[in-house]
Amino acid sequence: MFLSFMKKEHLNPASTIERRQFLKTTAGIASFFIVPRHVLGGRGFTAPSDMVSLGFIGTGKQSGSLRRNFLQTGEAQILAACDVHRTKLNTFVDAVKAFYTEKGQPYVNGIQTYSDFRELLSRNDIDAVVIAAPDHWHSALAIKAAAAGKDVYCEKPLALTVAEGRAMVDAVRKHKRVLQTGSMQRSWSEFRQAVELVRNGYIGELKTIRVNVGGPPKDWDLAAEPTPEGLDWNAWLGPNTIERPYNNQLAPPLSATFWPNWRMYKEFGGGGMTDWGAHMFDIAQWGMDMDGSGPTEIIPTSEGGKPGLTYRYANGVTMLHAPVDGKQYCHFIGTEGEVKVARGELTTTPASLKDKPMGESDKRVYFSDNHYKDFFKAIRTRQKPICDVEVGHRTASVCNIGNIAYQLNRPLRWNPEKEKFTGDAEANRLLSRPMRKV
Repeated sequence: MFLSFMKKEHLNPASTIERRQFLKTTAGIASFFIVPRHVLGGRGFTAPSDMVSLGFIGTGKQSGSLRRNFLQTGEAQILAACDVHRTKLNTFVDAVKAFYTEKGQPYVNGIQTYSDFRELLSRNDIDAVVIAAPDHWHSALAIKAAAAGKDVYCEKPLALTVAEGRAMVDAVRKHKRVLQTGSMQRSWSEFRQAVELVRNGYIGELKTIRVNVGGPPKDWDLAAEPTPEGLDWNAWLGPNTIERPYNNQLAPPLSATFWPNWRMYKEFGGGGMTDWGAHMFDIAQWGMDMDGSGPTEIIPTSEGGKPGLTYRYANGVTMLHAPVDGKQYCHFIGTEGEVKVARGELTTTPASLKDKPMGESDKRVYFSDNHYKDFFKAIRTRQKPICDVEVGHRTASVCNIGNIAYQLNRPLRWNPEKEKFTGDAEANRLLSRPMRKV
């Protein structure tokens, strides 16, 4: 899937060296010269029907659904794509062409492909980028995209560490960009309904939340395998200082029947805690109206002989993570009822609560029924989208500090304002990671 330090395939060595030098020279000042087209009054947003020009960074398995969802809005055109795996890049381009062919529409502009994300970001005809690279690349890409004047759609979990997430928020705010986190459940009706039932007190006082997602990441246990032709493995590793050999569990071909398992290893992801946790902990945070905060304690526990966590919030709510088999869900338990929500499912106690319409005086949350159109709306209005960078960061933080509690296996006190553990230097060191410059 995903990014590179290399240049476009057709560049000769001399022009490659010149280009690298130019990029190094201009990196620090690029944001002053690249101005969004909506500011300049160009063709970009002179009318509501104008297309948003997208560049994709990462064209692996996840990019397929993103590509379809963005194109199906009828509000976007994909002008560029970047990947360190040539086969995946070519497949992505073919799929875009096929979309227009199926619609009987001419594909006028075509897609320019890159193996270096910096070249894609240097184009001032691209309004926004879609980051579909592995988690260990998210922060570096989003920060550089914001500095280049691009709005960003970034897959969840937003960041691999708490420090990287905060740096992403700072960059987006500094450069006045829009960032939509790919936690699309916030644009699905069953999750919105669950949250509104909880926030309006229809289950009484909220006491407990149960979140069922997988556990923490595991240590490295993969053998080295030959790197496939067309894959720049050093570039795939990107900002990681810990180098690992290629194994197809990390970056399988598109024909593989499994999702890439880089997410299950500490060097690249956060296990089920961040993979599905970025969805279900997100709904828990939303239901508690904690989008700008987080828990104050994390306590390792054991339930049914399996390790788990207890999160405590300043509002008195306890959130329990105890990985069990079955569907991922978020379960709100109050003094007078319960709401349990999973994808495509909403069950309540009492059962009639599920069919209760919201009253005129009830609190309503931000409404979005299309995560991708909501991103485009935010680009045009310059308002925050439904899953703004701060929201995505706070959810990822819940996952990341939970993984730290699992790793250290001791209670931790968390200050959500300072985003630091209280009185625990060892835990605080795990809030960031060494990274090499890309």
